[in-house]
Amino acid sequence: MSESTTSKVAERRSAMERRHPNWVPMTLDAYFLRAVAEFADRPLVITDAACVRYAEVDAEATRIAQMLRNRGVKPGDRVALLMANYPITVALLFGIWRAEATAVPLNTLYRPEELRFVLSQSAPRLVIAMSKFLKRDFATEIPSILPDGVDLLLYDPEAAATSDLVAAIDAVTSIDPVGLADATRIPAVIMYTSGTTGSPKGVMLSHDNLLRAAYAGAHHQAFEDGRRAIFSLPLYHGFGLVVGLLSGIVVGGSIVPLIRFDPRAILAGIARHRATYLMGVPTMTVAMLEVAEQESFDLSSLTAIHSAAAPTPSWVWQRIQAVFGCREIFTSYGQTEATATIICTQPGDELEVVATTQGIIVKGGVAGIPERGGDIAEFRIVDPVSGADSPPGTPGEIWTRGPMNSLGYLDLPAATAELFAEGGWLRTGDRGYFRADGNLLLTGRTKELFKSRGELVSPKEIEEVITTHAGIREAYVIGMPDDRYGECGCAWLVAAGSVAPNAAEVMAYLTERLPRYKMPRDIWFIDAAELPTTGTGKVQKNLLKERAERLLATEAAA
Repeated sequence: MSESTTSKVAERRSAMERRHPNWVPMTLDAYFLRAVAEFADRPLVITDAACVRYAEVDAEATRIAQMLRNRGVKPGDRVALLMANYPITVALLFGIWRAEATAVPLNTLYRPEELRFVLSQSAPRLVIAMSKFLKRDFATEIPSILPDGVDLLLYDPEAAATSDLVAAIDAVTSIDPVGLADATRIPAVIMYTSGTTGSPKGVMLSHDNLLRAAYAGAHHQAFEDGRRAIFSLPLYHGFGLVVGLLSGIVVGGSIVPLIRFDPRAILAGIARHRATYLMGVPTMTVAMLEVAEQESFDLSSLTAIHSAAAPTPSWVWQRIQAVFGCREIFTSYGQTEATATIICTQPGDELEVVATTQGIIVKGGVAGIPERGGDIAEFRIVDPVSGADSPPGTPGEIWTRGPMNSLGYLDLPAATAELFAEGGWLRTGDRGYFRADGNLLLTGRTKELFKSRGELVSPKEIEEVITTHAGIREAYVIGMPDDRYGECGCAWLVAAGSVAPNAAEVMAYLTERLPRYKMPRDIWFIDAAELPTTGTGKVQKNLLKERAERLLATEAAA
């Protein structure tokens, strides 16, 4: 890090530290009210159609909170949100927290059966959903899968003024005086993530989890005052919610959220709205690079790029530096069970560090662990067989502990007990080690989950869908590296009869049953007798992965 960069980083962090001299646990809504008092006239949400200021979001959140109370939502109740990145989505989140309820943001890519499961498991008091999104007709889908007794409000993005949601908010004529109760004990968010059982698990995140993550992210990356982030990352993910929205509020910043990913729209939006901070996952970054290399965009306002949530080839970082010319390039590591980012590269890191590691332990300042100099978490690298700490520089399972650890899984005590080891250590399921310079290098996953297009995918879930095909008896899905999407699923299949269906037929079958990010990239057939198994008959997926790597290498050479 150069002397000038070191000075700027120190100056930005000092500005945050002066405004946050010590850590005070509070709700996200209470913190937002502090921000409103300081940044009332600043923009918080910017789109091509509107610029919504802090004070305006505050006023809307107050009316939403009253609307929720009028509809019987009580402290501790859950409100599910099936919403894209509309400006009203931000006000809805703060309105839910102001009503002392818990937000359950739902993945807009979920198929009807997944929505049915999550709505049943999370038991919301109210569901607020878009009436339509892309090719989906939620106005028809949601009522048919809504649990008994659950209320529903629809939002039509094309006719907002006549939507059920807007009408309910407009019907609020008076605001009941309510004090800011201590709602910190109530989870702020239940965020669903794929699990090894194939069914999503609801991760309970506290207000303190999210607020510390927000401050730590801004402090570690040394956000400048008023940072303006542009992204199409959904607010139902920790990356978009925490790093995009909440961390920006720490410095009175704003977000330019896009409803869907469109590389040209994002690049044009950088110029139109003078965005300073570009966020995405590698698949998005690669697509934007390809467009930016062929067309001309004014990217002069951009000072930082954060591309994370999946493995990234080194050539991507080299092209980022050449095409975007940003001084600050970040990658990071985190997971929903640990709230958000717990490892991140630093401002001014050399390209080699960004390209080969995930960064160092996040320097959370006052939000971090005092005894560890403000680190947001502490770590162990553990031999998954013996349970002992691995020697320095030797890969093992990554365990973490600290204020970022979630409250566990909703109504799944056995899964929560499996997640945490004795002493409060969270088993991440990822393998890696810290280099001598303190940077974390990931080497793989001890769990089978993989990330495709920034979304966490459960192989078991895909396998269950594949084996509903009459011509398939067994399916074994593995995650494989992919330059564009970070990782992609590849499937080894055992035919049900003597003649196997062809791969194209299976792909066509799955296209009707899986979202794109869960679709396997490659399909191979294998005889049951050829499957590598343990002495107890369990298929060894690591050996199937090695076989796939050899097969792909041979194809590439040819």
